Amino acid sequence: MIPALESGREAARRHLWDEALDALAAADKAEELGPDDLLLLADAAWWTGDPDRAVATFERSLAGYERNGQRGEAATVAARLAYLAIRRMALSIAMGWIARVERLLEDQPESIGHAWLKILDLAQALMMRGDLDASIELADEAMELGRKHGSTGVQAIAMSLKGYALIQRGQWREGMVLIDEAAAVAMSEVQDLRAASDVYCNTIAVCRDLADYRRAGEWTDEAERWMRANSVGGYPGVCQVHRAELKRLHGSWAEAEQVARRACVELERFRLMDDVGFAYHEIGEVRRRMGDLSAAEDAFRRAYEYGWEPQPGRALIMLERGETEEAAESIAASLLRIGPAGPGVTSEHLLARARLLPAQVEIALASGDLETARAATEELERVADLYESVAWEASARSSRGAVLLAEGDAIEAAAVLDRAWRLWQEVDLPYESAKARTLLGRARAARGDGAGADLEFGAARSVFRRLGAETDLRRLNELAGDGTHPGSAEPRRVMKAFMFTDLVKSTDLIGLIGDAAWDELLRWHDRTLRGIFADHGGEVVRHTGDGFFLAFDVPRRAVECGVAVQRRLEEHRREHGFAPWVRIGAHLTEATRQGSDYAGQGIHVAARIGDLADREEIVISADLLDATGVIPFTTSDARSVQLKGITEPLLVHTVDWRPA
Repeated sequence: MIPALESGREAARRHLWDEALDALAAADKAEELGPDDLLLLADAAWWTGDPDRAVATFERSLAGYERNGQRGEAATVAARLAYLAIRRMALSIAMGWIARVERLLEDQPESIGHAWLKILDLAQALMMRGDLDASIELADEAMELGRKHGSTGVQAIAMSLKGYALIQRGQWREGMVLIDEAAAVAMSEVQDLRAASDVYCNTIAVCRDLADYRRAGEWTDEAERWMRANSVGGYPGVCQVHRAELKRLHGSWAEAEQVARRACVELERFRLMDDVGFAYHEIGEVRRRMGDLSAAEDAFRRAYEYGWEPQPGRALIMLERGETEEAAESIAASLLRIGPAGPGVTSEHLLARARLLPAQVEIALASGDLETARAATEELERVADLYESVAWEASARSSRGAVLLAEGDAIEAAAVLDRAWRLWQEVDLPYESAKARTLLGRARAARGDGAGADLEFGAARSVFRRLGAETDLRRLNELAGDGTHPGSAEPRRVMKAFMFTDLVKSTDLIGLIGDAAWDELLRWHDRTLRGIFADHGGEVVRHTGDGFFLAFDVPRRAVECGVAVQRRLEEHRREHGFAPWVRIGAHLTEATRQGSDYAGQGIHVAARIGDLADREEIVISADLLDATGVIPFTTSDARSVQLKGITEPLLVHTVDWRPA
């Protein structure tokens, strides 16, 4: 025997995949391996991260079995290739391999190949046709065949998929018993690493769908322990997406994004395309919560390219940018695609809707549509009652509290929201808990309990700061101020960078493109600028018709925002031949905050500075420039100007926003 072959077999047995790959490849080069050893070589290639080589080697093994007349063994390999094709969404190829399995098993005595064919039939019935009754029957048949032929892998997969089918049929308690049992079997008994990995992934996915985050965390930890013990690579990319989601939910946002990005690389390399979209969706959710809306949109776009619906994140970005009507239409369209929550629908259907309903409530309340908000809340409450999940109950209570607050029932809203944030805290979801406490603070303020409101706002503010939730923190500060509660009649002095943007109309441009195109261009202008404002932490105080009045907590970000606006317009002009011209002025000053507006002489100064600018110019006060620190833009020398209505002259600079 070739020494390398024996050492390769031993390394594969011990799951030392790098050693196994080197030794078996050397043995194969010296003398072509037989089909059994080619399977070991294929496994070594797979678990060391070379899926293309693994698939090619599986195909060589299949051909070897066929040459030897071992049709049952050949069918088992063909079944494996069919499954891998399904995972990379190559359905035509998968159907071709399934047909090959069926042909190989014709007139053959019953074997493990028949058990794997049954698993493929089960996967088609469940995942492609949604036939739950047939799926449960096929799962029982597959489990029996697995028992007869000694395959714990077949048994575990069939048991896990039967549990999933039962959950979809509404029998979620019975289904979860099988899901847990299948995972336990996979952990302790299954020798087929690929089968065990799939069982783990299904377990964690089901826990996630049911919002059973505690159970999901327990199984995720167990799965990673098992994978490390077995030196499993590649497939963990699937499980890593679920770990990324859990890390995001539990508040470790930076780590969640890192895990999701690593998962994207692994999943794309292994052609497991059905989960790549999920990974990009998680990246988008992290970036959205951190206030980086452009990066979030990019990630959601990638998710959609891979077949993953990027909701509710996409609609919530629209809401954040002030596109309330578009946000409402977007979330409604997604719910319509899922279908109504009528009798006889699957759990997958109900839970898919439930994940979008809180966003629909938030968007509907922002647009004053109480009827839609009430209906969405009632549906969410039915889901919470049906599945007895702490997280679903917390979600339903948060939505109910928001609706009660909008209806003016602050007393009942406070009672409901006080329970909501505690439930969120019970399952360790700090962001959701802080959002509920923000609503609770508003309810307490509406009742006249200013001290209680300040306590809730302070607790929420602490969480948002720790998480890096810039948008929520800014919104909370606007709402509550530094220790003052909503509804307080006392004005508050603040120091901010104020910016005015103004559209410079062009009769020539309007005549060139026409009134209808000009109106569409204005809508594009508003959407684009709102997105840039949000990305730079700009608070839109007022939309002035042809422009915007904004406030920034960080002076440097005001300048960066102005530059980003002019560069985006210039880019559109370069790519499409035209774009509206905008002039921008900004000033750092103290002003009086009352409600959502600002007042004071400094605001008038900022507006007058905006009037100084010509089209495509950014003019800022020397006060603002002094406060920005080092910025990567050049500015003109200071010049003294006399502003209308202002007694003292003022020093201003023009920002050179064009790249060097």
